[in-house]
Amino acid sequence: VVLVEVSSGINAEWPLRPGMLVRQCLSKLSRPVLSRGLATEATFDLPECSLHKFDIALPTTTTLTRDDGLHYLREMNMVRRMETSAGAMYKSKDIRGFLHLYTGQEAICVGMEAGIKPTDSIITAYRDHGWAYVRGVPAQQILAELTGRSGGCQKGKGGSMHMYTDTMFGGNGIVGAQVPVGAGIAFAHTYKEDGGVCISLYGDGAANQGQISEAYNLAALFKAPCMFTCENNHYGMGTSDVRAAANPHYYTRGDAAAIPGIKIDGMNVLAVRDFTKAVADWMRAGNGPVVAEVETYRYYGHSMSDPGTSYRTRDEVQEVRKTKDPILMLKAFLLEGELATEAEMKEIETEVRQVIDEATVFAKTSPELEPHEMYNTIYQDMDGARIRGADAMTFGIHSP
Repeated sequence: VVLVEVSSGINAEWPLRPGMLVRQCLSKLSRPVLSRGLATEATFDLPECSLHKFDIALPTTTTLTRDDGLHYLREMNMVRRMETSAGAMYKSKDIRGFLHLYTGQEAICVGMEAGIKPTDSIITAYRDHGWAYVRGVPAQQILAELTGRSGGCQKGKGGSMHMYTDTMFGGNGIVGAQVPVGAGIAFAHTYKEDGGVCISLYGDGAANQGQISEAYNLAALFKAPCMFTCENNHYGMGTSDVRAAANPHYYTRGDAAAIPGIKIDGMNVLAVRDFTKAVADWMRAGNGPVVAEVETYRYYGHSMSDPGTSYRTRDEVQEVRKTKDPILMLKAFLLEGELATEAEMKEIETEVRQVIDEATVFAKTSPELEPHEMYNTIYQDMDGARIRGADAMTFGIHSP
């Protein structure tokens, strides 16, 4: 057995101190080995997570296969590189309006997606680009949506905050408003008896919304399989969670509706994957909703208009990047588990850079929308109907 020191998620104690590391245990016994000396899988200890009034059996170790590890690495690099491109296009004014980057939080969308089924549902707030990607939207369509082009996943009409798939219900621009909708989506799974669950995501800044407490209550009444998930990146729109919340332990907030809670290390993709799967399985068994807090960190400001340095130091951000970065942590797992080489991981990064570079060109050159598109794809089964424009004298014809 080899003990490996790698960075864990953000510690609840702030400010961060150097050396906040958790020891991970890597088992190297009886591992299948590829002909070129690399292992096909490795077993790691999972970090402990906090439970609140939650009687659930959780795994203490996890097995990572080589294929899964390289897939997660590619997905997290894709999300990060995509967000880097989006930030650059915002600064060059190719993207207008609001833009909220997911950089630093990639382990959550990649890990949770790996822990649920493709038929399960997701609903989130406006930091949604990574979620759209893991739900199957190509990077070029996401970036083209940000530039408002016709090649975007919503034909340029939704922009940064409104991206959808058949199983991802946004991207929502109103703080906290997606949470009760998520409770309804979870209830729909129960009503249809399809075995599905819903992950309803919100940030620590939205956690004090009254509608979230109402959603807890309704979900508990109907035993809706909803994983209410607070992505706690600690600073809301610019105020530390410990200054904004009388109770910053967000996973304990289901008490009024008798909903159990769990706190997960959101910087460790393996912890996110395995604990999400355990919670999803618990909900599928008919036990009702769960309140989860996934502790993470955003590297940039709340949005591109926020430099992100007035309420925290640059040294703090750099310390997190150096000791707790989710991509670096996964790379450490792959190396120490002898699942991949530095050269292979570098090759993935090179491939991702090329894909995003091409997607960026597409986002800048895809045709802009024609004026008649304003009247299209508004209603279902309304083809040929007259749609009123901005004034009483302007009309268009609805088409798909």
